Amino acid sequence: MAASNEPDVLSTGMQAAVGEPLVQMQNVNKSFGSLHVLQDINLSVQRGEVVVVIGPSGSGKSTLCRTINRLEPIDSGTITLDGQPLPAEGRALARLRADVGMVFQAFNLFAHKTVLDNVTLGPIRARGVKKAEAESLAMELLERVGVADQARKYPAALSGGQQQRVAIARALAMRPKVMLFDEPTSALDPEMINEVLDVMTSLAKDGMTMIVITHEMGFARRAAHRVVFMDAGRIVEQAVPEDFFTNAKSERAQDFLSKILTH
Repeated sequence: MAASNEPDVLSTGMQAAVGEPLVQMQNVNKSFGSLHVLQDINLSVQRGEVVVVIGPSGSGKSTLCRTINRLEPIDSGTITLDGQPLPAEGRALARLRADVGMVFQAFNLFAHKTVLDNVTLGPIRARGVKKAEAESLAMELLERVGVADQARKYPAALSGGQQQRVAIARALAMRPKVMLFDEPTSALDPEMINEVLDVMTSLAKDGMTMIVITHEMGFARRAAHRVVFMDAGRIVEQAVPEDFFTNAKSERAQDFLSKILTH
């Protein structure tokens, strides 16, 4: 680890941030028909905390992520962002979504717009930012994620890793309070994964509040304050990375780790 105090920060895990939780889920339930995909979820994420959610496919990880900006409405329970309950619809919901940046597996860039236009569109339309100011910020963010030289190109001219870094810059351009990452590297070729994870690690070090759904255990070890393990719609276990990866308490987590860490 680069900074001498990093091990102390990471070892404190859930105590790394204090005060009012930025994201709080209480007794959250969600079903798709007869499939109960989220079962009594209780999760608090402090301001500046990086929480990595892992678990087998179908465990409810992506659904959990999508409920936080109401891409998926919940059946029961409560979710609050910065102390405010999630609005159901209308302008209040639009404002909430502006405060929650989201990066998906698919890059979801507008193919008919340049990289620069993709990044400036949200601030101009949703935040009312002047075009010149939006473009200045966009170029700063594109520089930060390492694709400023691609600003005038269209997404189809970029590699998958470059497109995903543009998607991260686009989310950051809204100046969100929290960033959600739903398996952001799962659609990438292996050699492109690290360039995206490096950007995410940089954001974590800078104090961005992040909830990350990923299969990248190296990132979880390196960047997370806390690892949350889900299975069958429930949070089974959560701990600081070192404790989770070396001494998982639940039999289900132990079994999961034995399968993924031996390859």
